[in-house]
Amino acid sequence: MASPFVSNLLKPLALSQPPSPITESHSIPFNTVAETQSKRSLRYLLFELNSTQLSESIVNDTLGTLIQIEHATKNQDTIKTVDTVEEDALKRAVINQLVIGLYAESLDLCISQAAQSEAEAEWWADIERSRRNVAWYLFQTLPGRLINLGSTIVQTFRTQNVPLRISSINPTLLRQLFPSPDSFHPGVFVKALFPHLHHQQISVASSAILFSSQPSNGAEKSFFGRLSSTLNQLTWLPLELTRQECMYKRRELGNIRDRKAEALGRLAQLRGNLFSVVKSQPWNTQAFVHVLTHIVGEEISPAYSPASVDTRGGEDPSPLLNLLRLSTVVFASRKAPHTHIISHNLQRPSHLTLIWPKLLLLPPLCLVILRSAYTSRATLVDVARDAQETAYGFVKGWLIEPIKDVLQTVRAGGEGGMIVRKEGVTADFDSLERMALALAKDELHYGPEQLTVLSQQIRLGDLTPVLQLYEEDIKRPFKSVVTGTLLRSMFIQVQKAKVDIDQALAGIDKLLKSQELTFAFVGVAPAFGILYVLKGLLATMWRGGRGLGKYGGKRRTGSVWVAMRRTEQLLICQPKSRRQGDVDGSGDHPISPLTTGLLLLSVAHLRTYAETCLPARSRLREGFLEDVSDLENPDLGRVEKLRVVERMWRCWGDILGWSKIGGDGTPSK
Repeated sequence: MASPFVSNLLKPLALSQPPSPITESHSIPFNTVAETQSKRSLRYLLFELNSTQLSESIVNDTLGTLIQIEHATKNQDTIKTVDTVEEDALKRAVINQLVIGLYAESLDLCISQAAQSEAEAEWWADIERSRRNVAWYLFQTLPGRLINLGSTIVQTFRTQNVPLRISSINPTLLRQLFPSPDSFHPGVFVKALFPHLHHQQISVASSAILFSSQPSNGAEKSFFGRLSSTLNQLTWLPLELTRQECMYKRRELGNIRDRKAEALGRLAQLRGNLFSVVKSQPWNTQAFVHVLTHIVGEEISPAYSPASVDTRGGEDPSPLLNLLRLSTVVFASRKAPHTHIISHNLQRPSHLTLIWPKLLLLPPLCLVILRSAYTSRATLVDVARDAQETAYGFVKGWLIEPIKDVLQTVRAGGEGGMIVRKEGVTADFDSLERMALALAKDELHYGPEQLTVLSQQIRLGDLTPVLQLYEEDIKRPFKSVVTGTLLRSMFIQVQKAKVDIDQALAGIDKLLKSQELTFAFVGVAPAFGILYVLKGLLATMWRGGRGLGKYGGKRRTGSVWVAMRRTEQLLICQPKSRRQGDVDGSGDHPISPLTTGLLLLSVAHLRTYAETCLPARSRLREGFLEDVSDLENPDLGRVEKLRVVERMWRCWGDILGWSKIGGDGTPSK
């Protein structure tokens, strides 16, 4: 099944294809006896090619049937009839479908190989970037290196016909079998531990470490000088050689990626010629298949060269035999692994090699943890009980009860007092009124009408008659205390102060009641904040740190940011192609095949991200895929694609958070 990138690249071809002969043929019904056997076979082949996935068996069966029909038609009359015209149209449609299918398979194969090389190169780049990763990688691969060293020693002893016995091994024999080279030419032991030195000489940096570790000024005879030199070599030289190994593999994989990308670019630039083939224009099928076979055989699968296929006596092969050649090359490459990466040991180590330290250390660590847990089981039970009570108290006291208070506040609607009650304020005021009226009646001899007026004044807060009586009493305080009304006036003043305090508290109480709902939500807000943080932590633990989240998470979004930056870099500064005839991308010149392939490789990553991480049936996803389709279009030049990239930065940069990712140093993987 073709990848989404290939399907989108060939979508214009599917829309521009002429109607199928299956629907155009009306002169002879499909199941009549008058229809020839060859036409029925061609109709079946065309239906099978349109409805099933292309495979090697289907292609071979289809080509075998076409060859049989071609041999049968050579023995018949060449008079053009309705049957022969329809048969030629069906044959042409079947061949076009085969060409399109093999072209799609070639594109898919090329981009998969380029993507595999790029993924491996990024893995080695991550190791090379950090000294800690280099040291950990050296430790992971140490058993394999030691096994390779032992195999080299055994093979050398057997080659020199030296008996492999401990008693026969001495320093003189070892110096003869394994002479010490200079610093720029590593010895057998170093090459056995670091196999990349078979293809690359030791670098100047490693040689500087060797030279710096060699004692000078007579220190060769010093024990401490030799010890310091040995420790320096054992510490820094292996790390430097391991880093160079990662660098070597990254560069080799980058070169492989560039070759596959250039082949991908050349294949993508053949899309216009494929349109001509489908529309039966001057660029004929045989020439197109020849060029496609040459590209696939030379760039994708060198082991299966087109020249290795029999051309039947050296004659000029027909288009069907060219299709058979192409099918052999494509499906043989599909079955075979990436032989160059494996033969040069450029792929990342096996999963077992990477996890053996964890497998070795995990059982003892688990045993220690279990033993410690069993020893302190009583303490763990107490801790679990305390944690349970704490969680219960938190849920009940800080979550459920405040929520109930909020609901009670909403239901009560502000009834009742928070500081003072209305009945208490009314009782104090009535008491003040009675005390003032009694004093006025006893001392001032007020009648009913005057008492009524005084009652109204008291309700308004006016106690003038009582205050006047109080002013007269304090002129003769001792006499008024004994025979006068000073004490009654003072008690009325105390009651008046109490009423004033009650009224002030009632005002404060009214203000608090107006904000009671706000206070209730403030009380429950900390609990909700704690629950939100716990939810985020549990969600992160549940996802296992796989980078999932909004729009794929920070890791996936960071990889898209890297792909966008690489796309713009390729459009601005095109890399030099390996072929002398390719034009550069400066000005308005067309984009070179290498740049086209690298662009399509980055754009394929953008399409995969959009189809897997962006919300389905959303404007964001549809608009992003439209921009990706513009970048995939080989007919657009460099200037137009730069404008598309600028539009993507402008439209999707803030939504996907590219500016934040570019600023915080998030890794691309």
